[in-house]
Amino acid sequence: MGSTSAENNGTGVGRRDLIRRSAALGLISVPTMSFLSACASGGGGDEDKPEAGEKSAKNPLAVNDTAQMEFVLFDGGFGKEYAEDAVKIYEKNFPDATVKFSATQKIQSTLQPRFNQGSPPDLIDNSGAEQMDMGVLVGKDQLADLTPLLDAPSYDDPDKKVRDTLRPGIVEMGQFDGQPVWIMYYAYTVYGVWYSQKALESLDEEYPETWDQMLAVCEKAKKQGMAGWTYAGKYPYYLPFSLYPMIGKVGGVEVLDAIDNLEPNAWKHPAVKACFEAYYELYKKGYVLKGTPGLDHIQSQTAWAEGKALFIPNGSWVENESANVIPSDFNLAVSAPTGLDSSDKLPFGTIWASGGEPFIVPAKAKNPAGGMEQLRVMLSEASSKNFTSKVKSLTAYNGGTDGITLTPGLKSGVAALDLAGDNVVNPRLQDWYVQLQKEQIGVGGLGEMMAGRLTPAEAIKKIQTFADNAAKDDSIKHYKHQ
Repeated sequence: MGSTSAENNGTGVGRRDLIRRSAALGLISVPTMSFLSACASGGGGDEDKPEAGEKSAKNPLAVNDTAQMEFVLFDGGFGKEYAEDAVKIYEKNFPDATVKFSATQKIQSTLQPRFNQGSPPDLIDNSGAEQMDMGVLVGKDQLADLTPLLDAPSYDDPDKKVRDTLRPGIVEMGQFDGQPVWIMYYAYTVYGVWYSQKALESLDEEYPETWDQMLAVCEKAKKQGMAGWTYAGKYPYYLPFSLYPMIGKVGGVEVLDAIDNLEPNAWKHPAVKACFEAYYELYKKGYVLKGTPGLDHIQSQTAWAEGKALFIPNGSWVENESANVIPSDFNLAVSAPTGLDSSDKLPFGTIWASGGEPFIVPAKAKNPAGGMEQLRVMLSEASSKNFTSKVKSLTAYNGGTDGITLTPGLKSGVAALDLAGDNVVNPRLQDWYVQLQKEQIGVGGLGEMMAGRLTPAEAIKKIQTFADNAAKDDSIKHYKHQ
């Protein structure tokens, strides 16, 4: 699903100035260990790459105009039409070139053999449940530096570099160590608590700002035959979309930074304990939809859209992904997470938002210039507007909404970001340490706690052990906020 503070240009990524606007994304990811070792191998070489084309104002990346360009897209919540439209523009600009385009939900299993052989595609949308581990790709030198793309003239204005057309934080999110930019996050996502404004108003309630108010709203919903919450029980790493920013609100951004940095005892911070206990209370009081631990993301979203549950933690892709089940009068809305009380470090409105839908150009791609040029096309105003119109999400392009009627969820996401102001957080576990975040913290810790099989104290102890093991694992590349 690719993710605030300011990141910086030094080692790792900071958090203070990062993002302030927008919404979107596409699913998440669980890598397999076979890929991690496979990345280190591979053949291929410069001899397989086509000669550079002639550099010009219309071809600033010197794309070979007769070379094949291969593009593999994740076929998820955003569909593939927006990418197919962008491919048509590439084909129009390079009529003698061949574009091989494909879309799959099996990114890792489809592309692992290609990486092994040293013949990966030229552009990959590395997203979905089989997303390749980004930290591993960077650590194994498997990705091309996208700086040439960022420094190229933008598609619409030759006097503006591509980097100058992007939303705040996008460039920094693609950095792991130092200046190189390894990832272009194309979408922009608001994570939070999603709900039907109509359903909330039917309870004569407003979105709760404190946890006592949250419990009262859930109790009222329960009396009306509606669960307070549901979530993707089979993929409980969706829970952090609202839980992590709540931890940041309660304890401050430094708590999230310590967690990302794999610092000793970071998970034992009082803010973590308080937020875990708050969520566990939802389970203990029977406010979670019965059967939720057995639901996948589509099933939980469908139950929520059908009015069986009031709240669901999710990302802004949910509006498009659930479009076929959300009623026309649902009045989709998103809010920043509910806090504990007035003692929280940050104000209500503190939210998680970041770049999503990570696009990469493999280091051993045969036509990396072609892959970057396709991204340059996608980062034009026209392609950005096309994406927003078709998938109800914003892109990394800073603009592209003029003349577009914003959908309820998108409008609510933008309003949530306006309310947040500078209080936007961006936890990095999901792109720094995919296995830790998804399989261990998500499934092994939070999933077990919300199913009632672990107490909050037991879940925290287990997760801290996972984090400590990751910190000690020399086979893992480690990253830190600066």
